[in-house]
Amino acid sequence: MGDLKTDSAPAPLASDQGSPQPRPLSVGWGVLTIVMTLVGWSSIPLFLRYFSSHIDPWTSNGWRYGASALFWAPVLLVTAICGRWPVGLWRAALIPSAINICGQTCFVWAHYQIEPGLLTFGLRSQILFAAIGAYLLFPQERAVIRSVGYLAGAMMVLIGTSGSVLWSPQSIDWTRLSGIGLAIASGGLFACYALSVRKYLPHINSVMAFAAISQMTAAAMVGLMFLWGERFGADAWDLTREQFVWLLMSALIGIALGHVFYYMSIARLGVAVSAGVLQLQPFLVAVASYLLFGEVLRAAQWSSGAVAVGGALLMLGIQLQMSRRNNKTSSQAA
Repeated sequence: MGDLKTDSAPAPLASDQGSPQPRPLSVGWGVLTIVMTLVGWSSIPLFLRYFSSHIDPWTSNGWRYGASALFWAPVLLVTAICGRWPVGLWRAALIPSAINICGQTCFVWAHYQIEPGLLTFGLRSQILFAAIGAYLLFPQERAVIRSVGYLAGAMMVLIGTSGSVLWSPQSIDWTRLSGIGLAIASGGLFACYALSVRKYLPHINSVMAFAAISQMTAAAMVGLMFLWGERFGADAWDLTREQFVWLLMSALIGIALGHVFYYMSIARLGVAVSAGVLQLQPFLVAVASYLLFGEVLRAAQWSSGAVAVGGALLMLGIQLQMSRRNNKTSSQAA
């Protein structure tokens, strides 16, 4: 699956084939950048939960993505000036952008319904949608997905995710049910987004592809803010100066710099290792949410979340193992 993701944890079904190989002398930088990615992306659900009591979701998305688009615009401008513009970039980015817009909308709205810890554990379901999509779209992935270990990992994700929801100490009313549904829907859409990036943008540099998708997503988010945001998004001006700076910083940390650090870690550690480290995100978010918002997860929810994350890691490990085996076989055949 493609390397491009937004301010949620990435769908870790990418094959190592064709991805940058780790450089031994750069492993230290790789560890640093993946830790920065993990911390940055773990902060986003906390930012969104905090701003949910100050501005509406349309305003939150509009300002954050507008700021991110300004950050990424120079990448496109410099590429165009240098005459290295990829042919058909905007057309190829159209479907991934449309899916990303829907996924980001569900993701942000979920923070207005449920707590960050429960939400991020629910997002582990993303890897299940990714596996189903990869099985249908990419025949070369089917041997991995049909393997016993991979299916066992998928079952662990399903059981663990379900347990983290069902063992919630709060009663499951309509608000919480809709929030859980939005979290799972966003996970499914993020999986579809990553699959669409892989399908429609396979030969375009990942930074260029994300820069283009960022512009298209921002245009839609700003438009939706003007249509449905409170006072056309002007509520953001009612924030204190410090709050407004943090709103813009959340865009810089999660959408802009987060992806730069993620690309750097992939180049130094590889896709599977980088995605595996990011599976720690739900635990960091849950701990921080307890400290900041008083969100309490039951022991059964922590255990269920650990099962889900363990299943995701097992799926990644099986995929990496079979990918290396296939690469070795191909090299020997050549």
